Amino acid sequence: MAAAGAEAAAEEEKRLPEGDPESGGDSDDEGDSDSSGDGEDEEKENEAEIQRLEEQLSINAFDYNCHLDLIKLLRQEGELVKLRRARQKMSELFPLTEEIWLDWLKDEIKMASEISEREKVYELFERAVKDYICPEIWLEYAQYSIGGIGQEGGIEKVRSIFERALTAVGLHVTKGTALWEAYREFENAILETAQPAPGSIPSPEQQQVLCSQLEKIHTLFRRQLGIPLLDMEASYAEYEEWSEEPIPETTIKNYKKALQQLEKCKPYEEALLGAETPKLAEYQAYIDFEMKAGDPARIQLIYERALAENCLVPDLWARYNQYLDRQLKVKELVLSAHDRAVRNCPWTVGLWIRYLLAMERHRVEHSIISEMFEKALNAGFIQATDYVEIWQAYLDYLRRRVDFTQDSSKELEELRSAFARAVEYLKQEVEERFSESGDPSCTIMQNWARVEARLCNNMQKARELWDNIMTKGNAKYANMWLEYYNLERAHGDTQHCRKALHRAVQCTSDYPEHVCEVLLTLERIEGTLEDWDAAVQKTENKLARVNEQRAKAAEKEAALAKQEEERAEQRKQARAEKKASKKAKKTRIGDKRKADEDDEGEWGQEEELPSKRHRGEGDGVLPEEDMEVETGLFGRSEKPDGPAIPKEKASTSRKDIPKVFHDSSKDKVTVFVSNLSYTMAEPEAKLREIFGSCGEVVEIRAVFNNKGTFRGYCYVQFKEEEAARQALGLDRTAVEGRPMFVSPCVDKNKNPDFKVFRYSTTLEKHKLFISGLPFSCTKEELEEVCKAHGNVKDIRLVTNRAGKPKGLAYVEYENEAQASQAVLKMDGLTVKDHVIKVMISNPPLRKVPDRPEPGRASLPLAPRQIYGARGKGRTQLSMMPRALQRQNNPVAKAENGMVQNSPAASSDPPAEPKKMSNADFAKMLLKK
Repeated sequence: MAAAGAEAAAEEEKRLPEGDPESGGDSDDEGDSDSSGDGEDEEKENEAEIQRLEEQLSINAFDYNCHLDLIKLLRQEGELVKLRRARQKMSELFPLTEEIWLDWLKDEIKMASEISEREKVYELFERAVKDYICPEIWLEYAQYSIGGIGQEGGIEKVRSIFERALTAVGLHVTKGTALWEAYREFENAILETAQPAPGSIPSPEQQQVLCSQLEKIHTLFRRQLGIPLLDMEASYAEYEEWSEEPIPETTIKNYKKALQQLEKCKPYEEALLGAETPKLAEYQAYIDFEMKAGDPARIQLIYERALAENCLVPDLWARYNQYLDRQLKVKELVLSAHDRAVRNCPWTVGLWIRYLLAMERHRVEHSIISEMFEKALNAGFIQATDYVEIWQAYLDYLRRRVDFTQDSSKELEELRSAFARAVEYLKQEVEERFSESGDPSCTIMQNWARVEARLCNNMQKARELWDNIMTKGNAKYANMWLEYYNLERAHGDTQHCRKALHRAVQCTSDYPEHVCEVLLTLERIEGTLEDWDAAVQKTENKLARVNEQRAKAAEKEAALAKQEEERAEQRKQARAEKKASKKAKKTRIGDKRKADEDDEGEWGQEEELPSKRHRGEGDGVLPEEDMEVETGLFGRSEKPDGPAIPKEKASTSRKDIPKVFHDSSKDKVTVFVSNLSYTMAEPEAKLREIFGSCGEVVEIRAVFNNKGTFRGYCYVQFKEEEAARQALGLDRTAVEGRPMFVSPCVDKNKNPDFKVFRYSTTLEKHKLFISGLPFSCTKEELEEVCKAHGNVKDIRLVTNRAGKPKGLAYVEYENEAQASQAVLKMDGLTVKDHVIKVMISNPPLRKVPDRPEPGRASLPLAPRQIYGARGKGRTQLSMMPRALQRQNNPVAKAENGMVQNSPAASSDPPAEPKKMSNADFAKMLLKK
């Protein structure tokens, strides 16, 4: 009974949280009763939280932070069995960090008393040192092994672990010294036990053991002094003091050489010490330095150090694996690095492909490679094309296994089955998830057809596959027909070649001349007279239809150009008549009349332009109409003194204010402000209040139409250029419920290529694009969700011009590792009953309209739906005359915080379009 009670007590002690004081005190004490009640409530809350976390992991096993929270709670509660299971599950999915491993190992060491339990701890250490190269874990491993020195072979086992540790991290410049010193201390302890008793004479055997042990310590000193390590001067002084013999010249020479090497390494170590996480640039510089030196062990170590702090950076893993594949080529080392890479960055398809290639290169069993491929399919890639790449890599591997000299084999059947499964997988799984196939050109089916035709001599199957390819929307492309023709030409027969080319001439819409030429060439070489006549007739009919379409397009364009010239002449006459009429009505005299006339002569009657909304959303690019404003069209009114003019009197008052020309020399101290509310009562006073914090405001020129109505934009002139630059930082500031756009003041007539686009249109690995957000989601609420996965530098909610949210956001993290981690955790997350989509920010390039070759009309394009400035659903009236309206491409998907409109395309492409500015269109409208 006593033994059972002691065992129960010991088990209870194990359940105590680490660092908690032992329970005790008088149970009748009132304070203890209260604390006991509070403790029970807290325990119930923790149990409920543990259950919730376990349920969450059953839904999404790849929730990294959920694993951490569960382990922390279980350790706090002392649930050792559940804690061990939770750690085990996490270690199967992710490489564990140094801190997690050390906590786990320390907990297991406390409970390991029996030999069998010590063996389990050894196994755990072996798993730990494989995840990352960590000096602290190796040191803990070596010190723990010293505890088993009394077992059979214990000393040799300790030495073996120390030697492995030195191989792994003994070159670590800042942390390697501690391991060398621990190894020497162990050998010194062995030396003490081998010393004979005081006053006794050692036997020859004892003398031999002493000499051998002394030589081991000498060797450790000499090895250490040949390696560049911090504080190596102290190690040299210690060796001088310890050794009874002079230090050999060779050791001194190696020591001096190591000192020189240390001096070269110190700048890189100091840069790492002073840099902030993730230190990628500093580590890359260090890697480049070691690569030039060419020591494989040191190169491997610095890569491992970098990866320990940047384990979620795919490019770093890729460079490391490439180095191992091409230089070291050690199977265990290479495969271990590849395995850790895909466990850390499972969303990166390139790492999986390199892993499969490495496994094939090192002749890993086929079943293991197939199993790894299945894991890759379940890794959760970000793009549909990623699945095409991983399937293609696996199919290439299967193809290399097949012996095509045999008509049939198990490997060939497996290859065909994999091709069929790949096609079905892309059709079912990928299209359902991404709403696109990822393989519109059917490259996998093309490769399958080539394998069947060239390697299996099965042209019938290849034709079936190509027929399937063509039915998927590829029949209109000449290059697809010519690919099939070349395959048929090489492995089929002339009859099928002729049939394919006849169909190509009929169906091709992009380059019909090309397929026509190929058909005629075939018949010229192999065809009969009847074949030649049929081909000539078919190609002539096709090209006649094409030329007719092109001629119609050219005629239509010429007619449009002629109409435009006529309208321009009419506008010119109208301006002259209007100018003469206005001069006749002038009541002003002297310089004022002259100023008005000069103004008219240069700019025309622009005050009557209809109010337009600015195009683009926050891109900082001013419409050409507004660029004319910048050069003085609307900016000539002097600032009125005294109180604001009442609205009903605005029209008369505005017209009476003398006009002044815009001084382009002040552009550097001026900013253009747009997207303001038309109903803003006192724009000058409001904007002076807003921009006053940037610097001294000299003048604010609000733009009004001839009726005195504010047009929503103005010019703010500062005294200093620095103040204008600082004012640009107020872009997107909310003013009366609308985002105010602030951009540089630039004359586009003088700088036609000037563009300001604040946001990147290329891949941004440190930034996320989030869609599907509820419109009620605030910046603070989104930040609360995102900051759990890293340090959030900036969040931008995308809005329309009226300041209304669009359910889109961009979240910028400190580095790409945090962003990658956030994609895994947040994609598919529910926010206020909305399931959001999260991906790495990769906005499409801003498209430039294709221009046809001079003098050559292109084929008419199919009419496309016209979208308005806000996307689907045209909500604004077109200000362009119907005669000049052209079909627009659909508005591109809102990316990077703005709607990027595709260039306008005519329903019949122009031969040589005539460029017109917005001002030209506006003047034309005045006439209309």
